[in-house]
Amino acid sequence: MLVLITYDVSVTTSEGRRRLRNIAKTCQDFGVRVQNSVFECEVEPAQFTRLKQQLLDIYDPEEDSLRFYFLGKKGHRRVEHVGTKPAFDVMRDPLII
Repeated sequence: MLVLITYDVSVTTSEGRRRLRNIAKTCQDFGVRVQNSVFECEVEPAQFTRLKQQLLDIYDPEEDSLRFYFLGKKGHRRVEHVGTKPAFDVMRDPLII
């Protein structure tokens, strides 16, 4: 299933900047950054459960927010990209790690 993850992390402290880095690194393990605080993740339900728990362990509920948008198995067909950055299709484009 395709899940769009967005986050807003307070970076007014060094702890906030650390949380921001850790959230981004965790999301990169499961998907592709499409904007500064937005990731597209093609995951199985069990992978999503693990990803979500990792993010919940990192973020501060008093300072930060996480949003999960479930686009489903055919979600990549629902994404339309316009603008300067090249679009990356998590289903078709190779990912080199």
